Amino acid sequence: MARVAGVDLPREKRGEIALTYVYGIGQPTALRVLDQARVDPGKRVKAWSDDETARVREIIERELKVEGDLRRDVSMNVKRLMDIGAYRGIRHRKGLPVRGQRTHTNARTRKGPRKGVMVKKKPTAAAAPAAAPAAAAPRKAGA
Repeated sequence: MARVAGVDLPREKRGEIALTYVYGIGQPTALRVLDQARVDPGKRVKAWSDDETARVREIIERELKVEGDLRRDVSMNVKRLMDIGAYRGIRHRKGLPVRGQRTHTNARTRKGPRKGVMVKKKPTAAAAPAAAPAAAAPRKAGA
């Protein structure tokens, strides 16, 4: 099993796809890493030799910020925006879209499920006559 940056790569996938399982590596970066390591991108991970795995691991550790370090940097950037009170930080804090999308409709992914507006029902016709005789008092004609 090839283990790169603390992630077990899927053995049955091609190298260029398997590397995308590491947080911070997309397909273009995966192709660049495999090219530098002189590993065929179409070769399955289970067919990699120990030497090829070591070269890929060494390039990723040396040149890229991935997994825990990258996650920490992203969360620190968001926290900094919230601390200084920037508009983007306020949007993060409220759980609203940050990049200018509309929120009147849509934005359900950020906002979560709809919270229904509570509507009070009027008393039904059967309940109304029972309350009417008790409330009705005889009126004086002159008053």
